[in-house]
Amino acid sequence: MNVYLDNNATTIVDPQVFAEMEPYFVQKYGNPNSLHAFASDTHPGIKAGMEKIYAGINAHREDSVVITSCATESNNWVLKSIYFEYILTGRKNHIMISEVEHPSIIATAKFLESLGCRVTYLPINHEGLIDVETVRNNITDKTALVSIMWANNETGAIFPVEEIGELCAEKGVLFHTDAVQAIGKLPVNVQLFNVDYLTFSAHKFHGPKGVGALYMKKGKELIPLLHGGSQMGGYRSGTLNVAGIVGMGKAIEAAVDALDFEMTEVREMRDDFEDELLKIEDTFVVTPRKKRTPNTILISFRGIEGESMLWDLNRAGIGASTGSACASEDLEANSVMEAIGAAEDLAHTAIRFSLSRYTTQEELDYTLKVVQAAVIRLRGISSSYAYAPEGHESGLDSHHH
Repeated sequence: MNVYLDNNATTIVDPQVFAEMEPYFVQKYGNPNSLHAFASDTHPGIKAGMEKIYAGINAHREDSVVITSCATESNNWVLKSIYFEYILTGRKNHIMISEVEHPSIIATAKFLESLGCRVTYLPINHEGLIDVETVRNNITDKTALVSIMWANNETGAIFPVEEIGELCAEKGVLFHTDAVQAIGKLPVNVQLFNVDYLTFSAHKFHGPKGVGALYMKKGKELIPLLHGGSQMGGYRSGTLNVAGIVGMGKAIEAAVDALDFEMTEVREMRDDFEDELLKIEDTFVVTPRKKRTPNTILISFRGIEGESMLWDLNRAGIGASTGSACASEDLEANSVMEAIGAAEDLAHTAIRFSLSRYTTQEELDYTLKVVQAAVIRLRGISSSYAYAPEGHESGLDSHHH
């Protein structure tokens, strides 16, 4: 049996999304910017796709939603544009991000630091969450931007973006949220909170890979990252990815339609599966369920390296993931486990299971059996597990819900 439980990494393309995209590869293939009928054949598809994308996040007509190649590009664009506009010019000197942002935010922030920008990396608490007070305590009148993800890719932790947005508005600071892990799992409505920039990626909600978007609130438009050519209202150069726009539009429409299912059925399957996993001795889950996206479990099995568990799962046809490569000195432990201060013997043991609306009960029952067998096999050969002292303090509660 093949079971895919790595939906926070990417998702299957919804067959109806694929069907809508197909004509734009070999039939309606014109460059939308050309002046002939081959070009104009693509316009209705682009218009419909864009309308669905705007509707999917409830953006206003006057706001700008610009199609990019991916959320990584969108994230780079926000941070670098803020640097050019506010920091290079000396108006401000500071940006703030969380220490568990996606690498496309962290690596960009480190690059901007090398150019003289001051960056604050906000810590998360023992539940894997950001405290709004931490943000408040670090904002200065020199802060140009706060960038905090909506939901974490590893734990599924939902960050308090509404409160952070209010705080930024009050302080006159621009606010960006990377909403890659939120769309299709949580209601995302840009009118309900103060957000200046929001980024997302189609392949995380059953759309195609290679297409993402950046929402910019009216009046908060950014300097382009790519120059040359006047696509997307002059904000982004490059020939439009017509099939991608069509697919992303259909995918976000379907994802919003399926939201109730995700927040009830998928959540219930996830909770039942997690209950069963937590019956295994010495297992730990980081963020409380009610503060997590409905599809995600980051679970640690004491005494078992994540990499070894993945090996057993993979041999049984199951796709999951781990934030750590393995527990040697030169390879990184799971960044979230480190950030919450998990003990060394737990930081390498996290496995992430992320479900989707295509996940079945049968698949989870099968996965549970494989995990149970793998735990017995791997703890049997573990050098660290046998010697783990009783009631070992890890910074995490055992069987933590």
